[in-house]
Amino acid sequence: MDFEFSSKVKELQAQLNAFMDEHIYPNESAFHAEVEANRKAGDAWVPTELVESLKLKAREKGLWNLWRPTAHGGDMTNVEYAPMCEIMGRVTWAPEVFNCSAPDTGNMETLLRYGTPELQQSWAQPLIEGKIRSAFLMTEPAVASSDATNIECLIERDGDDYVINGRKWWSSGAGDPRCKVLIVMGKTDPNGADRHKQQSMIVVPTATPGVKVERALTVFGYDDAPHGHMEVSLKNVRVPASNILLGEGRGFEIAQGRLGPGRIHHCMRIIGQAERALEFMIRRLNSRVAFGKPVSQQSVWHERIAESRMMIDQARLLTLKAAHMMDTVGNKEAKKEIGMIKVIAPNMAQKIMDWAIQAHGGGGVCQDFPLAFMWAWNRSMRLADGPDEVHRAQVARLELKKYM
Repeated sequence: MDFEFSSKVKELQAQLNAFMDEHIYPNESAFHAEVEANRKAGDAWVPTELVESLKLKAREKGLWNLWRPTAHGGDMTNVEYAPMCEIMGRVTWAPEVFNCSAPDTGNMETLLRYGTPELQQSWAQPLIEGKIRSAFLMTEPAVASSDATNIECLIERDGDDYVINGRKWWSSGAGDPRCKVLIVMGKTDPNGADRHKQQSMIVVPTATPGVKVERALTVFGYDDAPHGHMEVSLKNVRVPASNILLGEGRGFEIAQGRLGPGRIHHCMRIIGQAERALEFMIRRLNSRVAFGKPVSQQSVWHERIAESRMMIDQARLLTLKAAHMMDTVGNKEAKKEIGMIKVIAPNMAQKIMDWAIQAHGGGGVCQDFPLAFMWAWNRSMRLADGPDEVHRAQVARLELKKYM
């Protein structure tokens, strides 16, 4: 593969970096201050005026829907999008400014790939335009959802409708007042002989009677407002049969099509955060003196800085390889590389963020720096879209298969 980015990508990188320098980094404190002001006023889930105003600026600059693949009206391959995602991912809330945040990107792609023209018009188009937001409901509190065949949510046919009953959690974004549509995974054939064809996915408007956000879940004490991660109950939720995606029994197929790009997008963002953590680490080490000399001259930090640089570059190269394979041979053929980077990236970043926190001393664990929040967000990435253990098991199976 060619590691040289095209002139188009380089130009977009420059534009995106300039936007981040001018509008994102200087507003990090303002963003959190606005969230806290909303919280004190009684509703932390209100969209921030800051992000909404920055969306207008991003659209004016043409930095909108960069995630969108060429197959669905965009002009970016996965390899081309990778460096963009890395830049946006350096600040956790920044991707929304460019309409490139999870779970909306995955839901938009799911609707564009598998939805009927009617569903695309009703839901994909408003998402693409940034008029609404969405959530993806797969994980459940009552079962080990790392094995998705355990899912218990029922989707039962009743005449021209489906009736849905179940309980989901880690439904990111479901508490946002702009969240108007859910994609729900459940079982249409719970007793089917093929455990991987029992599941289906269905589109559910959030205003449907029986949909209820029960509570917000915290991540190491952070509630991630105004985005958030919600527990949602579905009680006798009735939607038209035409809302089913692809038909009954196609849930696993859709999940793999959706989660492949989503996983690699997470990895790209993680690499951006790891790079930023290393920058924070080095600046702090250069600015502090301990035992008579700058902390950056202590040999233990030479080891950590060198290790950080090597780990980031290794992860970036493997991410680009996975993206290249997705572009050239498809997501299915790239599943081993996607699985590997999904394990490697968050573990790499977690280690570097931990060192960066250590370099900052007490400052590293308080709100004066973004490192504690970055660490908490990144630690959850070892569970999101499949835990490390599931991806390692898949990589092992694919390796063993070579020799059978």
